[in-house]
Amino acid sequence: MFDTLTSSFKSVVGKIRYKDDAAALKRALTELKKSLLKADVHHKTTKELLTKIELDTKANGIGQDSFLKALRDALTQILTTTGNQGFVYSNKSPLTTILMTGLQGSGKTTTTGKLANYLKTRNKKVLVAAADLQRLAAVEQLKQIGAQIEVDVYFEENETNPVKIALNAKKKAEAELYDVLFIDTAGRLAIDEALMDELKDVKDAVQPDEIFYVADSLTGHDATKTATTFKEKIGIDGVILSKYDGDTKGGVAISIAHQVEVPLRFVGIGEKMPDIEPFIPDRIVSRLMGAGDVEGLSEKAAAVIDEKKAKEVTKKIRKGEFNFNDFLEQLDMMKKLGSMKSILGMIPGMSGMANQLKDMDLESSGEIVRIKALISSMTPNERETPSIINPSRKKRLSRGAGLSEVQVNKILKQFKNAAKMAKKMSGKGGMKDMQKMMSQMGQGGMPNLPR
Repeated sequence: MFDTLTSSFKSVVGKIRYKDDAAALKRALTELKKSLLKADVHHKTTKELLTKIELDTKANGIGQDSFLKALRDALTQILTTTGNQGFVYSNKSPLTTILMTGLQGSGKTTTTGKLANYLKTRNKKVLVAAADLQRLAAVEQLKQIGAQIEVDVYFEENETNPVKIALNAKKKAEAELYDVLFIDTAGRLAIDEALMDELKDVKDAVQPDEIFYVADSLTGHDATKTATTFKEKIGIDGVILSKYDGDTKGGVAISIAHQVEVPLRFVGIGEKMPDIEPFIPDRIVSRLMGAGDVEGLSEKAAAVIDEKKAKEVTKKIRKGEFNFNDFLEQLDMMKKLGSMKSILGMIPGMSGMANQLKDMDLESSGEIVRIKALISSMTPNERETPSIINPSRKKRLSRGAGLSEVQVNKILKQFKNAAKMAKKMSGKGGMKDMQKMMSQMGQGGMPNLPR
């Protein structure tokens, strides 16, 4: 998510090799300035960052440690502004009402679905109101997203007034004890008076707890400008950056809160519904510095992992009884966590491996498709007890899955080795083995799997 910036920071820090080397500090700051501007960080934000870093580094004595601390502190300060972080529930009533705003094409409707899914995995009852009546496909898109994530969508086929839809949705949400109501409003290709008047009418009618503005990160500095205009015209409580996974520069995330003076609340990090993360400044800075976000990963895992099932699987692994049914369950859980690249990016020291994975998809990658085809061809007994799969069964599985016998043997061998490795990791000394394996992978080698 912050690949370019993180690698730039590492390069800059490497410029300061000796203590009290003022010339090295100057070179480091010059390179940092170039990197930030190239990454699309706003020039005013860049100037403020550099000034603070230089002053703090000199105050604490020039050196790598003081420079790193100054960089971390300056980034945290820039990213932090007055307002809420992440998602905050209403303290006025049981229902939290959020107005979703943004320009057409910003990813507002998809982002609404992602937020609804984010809260649903945290056991919240969510209703989404389809009040975007400008874009022909908006209501249908929201209905499809609702069906996909199993969240209720409120819509009215023949109603042309978004205010009525928003009000009726809120009445339903209050009457049926929903926890959160998202109202998806209309956008335009550009900001105009008609759009703002409509949004103001909806805002005045439903009195939302907060208004989120969805900005397309691929528009760079324009995202900052439009967010500022929405803040001035209608008032917003948070910005959500969509399509951040496609933004190779990434600097807009650093400057948007600083320039708009409204907190950045979430970032969209992929196309799938789980691909959204809360933007918590100190955690984001930790990731920018290459230190990962263990706390964020723990929260994400806690929201989707069934603790009882997890304990059952751990017992099976320790006994060497992990089977294909368990594998499918674990795969489904991993999909709910989001992209593999995002997960690895949250683990300290693993961001380099995340870059190598690029956009690995746990649903449609060739290897996963072949494994699923093989498992689908198995009998319930074969899934439960893989050890019974003999040569004649392999031939049948090969025909049923449309795979060669070589491919079948390879998948079965990989599964057996993975189960052995998992068993080894779950025992005493498992963490040391894990660290050794990670070290091998970090150096570009492949881990030595048990035979």
